[in-house]
Amino acid sequence: MTTATRVYLGRLGGLPVFDPNGDTVGRVRDVVARLRTSIRPPQVVGLVAEVPVRRRIFLPISRITGIDPDSVLLGTGTLNLRRFEKRASELLVLRELLGRPVTIAPEGRHAVVVDVAMDANRLGEWTLSRVAVRDQTIRLARRIHLEQLDWDDVRGLIPQSGAHATATMLAMLEKMRPADLANALQDLPDTRRNEVAAALDDERLADVLGELPEHDQVEIVSALDRERAAHILEEMDPDDAADLLAELPPPEQEELLDLMEPGEADPVRQLMAYGEGTAGAVMTSEPVIMPPDATVAEALARIREPELSPAVAAQVFVTRGPMATPTGKYLGVAYFQRLLREPPSRILGGVVDNDIAPLSPESALSEVTRRMATYDLVAMPVVDEQQRLVGAVTVDDVLDHSLPRDWREREAGPARGMTGGDGGRETA
Repeated sequence: MTTATRVYLGRLGGLPVFDPNGDTVGRVRDVVARLRTSIRPPQVVGLVAEVPVRRRIFLPISRITGIDPDSVLLGTGTLNLRRFEKRASELLVLRELLGRPVTIAPEGRHAVVVDVAMDANRLGEWTLSRVAVRDQTIRLARRIHLEQLDWDDVRGLIPQSGAHATATMLAMLEKMRPADLANALQDLPDTRRNEVAAALDDERLADVLGELPEHDQVEIVSALDRERAAHILEEMDPDDAADLLAELPPPEQEELLDLMEPGEADPVRQLMAYGEGTAGAVMTSEPVIMPPDATVAEALARIREPELSPAVAAQVFVTRGPMATPTGKYLGVAYFQRLLREPPSRILGGVVDNDIAPLSPESALSEVTRRMATYDLVAMPVVDEQQRLVGAVTVDDVLDHSLPRDWREREAGPARGMTGGDGGRETA
């Protein structure tokens, strides 16, 4: 993307779009932003461009490498020429916001939107951040005074439509745990469920997908454009992503894996290669792994990281380098209770336990369950024939695969305080 961290979107309308070779692709007709919640500004996800055949197509923001005052530059010459259709959870910024009557908080003055800016955050995401407005009472004047305001200081920006209903629902669901949100989504009509799911942030949607039945996962992912579906899979734990992909036809599996970053796709491919009902098929390939010369203090800091699940954070697996699976030689495990009793400066090599034999990738799930119950463990290491750590089976993995396949299903019925509706668009 351009080195600028703020872009005013009203200036983009009509700009030519060039591919990496300098050839004209088309012209910008609008900017697409995805609604999130009433307290979070919409996220810009791409542009609508009109190509020479008078077809309007979607250009993902991730494919745009430069925005200049007189042009937009793409980082790829490969385009999806499917006709763009707006989803109910999206805004067309130029069409729906420019010229829109709004109210300025807190004084309640009436104004009209003249332009909207997007800002980039440190993760490279672009969100609608600033709004340029003029006083609505000014009709004829030599100079029109413009005000630049934060998005949160302007009321009435979200159109009162299906998109508004989706945004309102998102605000209601914002503080739910992923499992509870997954249950709420199952109570919605399919179209509304897909709209709400598509409007979630990538990380949030990844967490929720892991809590949904397989057929709901497939329907939601299939309704997303391929680029975003690949990003969602990257955010998921590799074992959850592998389980989801296993429900898709092989051509779709390969398409999505090819769109993923190689470093994210490789662990998923490895997990998908193991036989169903084995330790290799249910394990996570990203347990906490540290070298034997790391200290107890470093290990405790690592397992405090908030994104780790309790089962994963309950122990540190100690191996020779490399530290990513498949690792160097597996040495043992340091349980967090033992770590709490040791001096912070002590090295992990002196506190590892290795008296319980690790699992092999081919170990049957019944054997995994029996051994974890026998030793009262929440996780067990999985090593290959070369004694390299390839992953770990956690108690939640065992539960997920031991319960009936339909255990996540909910009986049909209206969700409390929620209404359904039609809308959405086909994959762009």
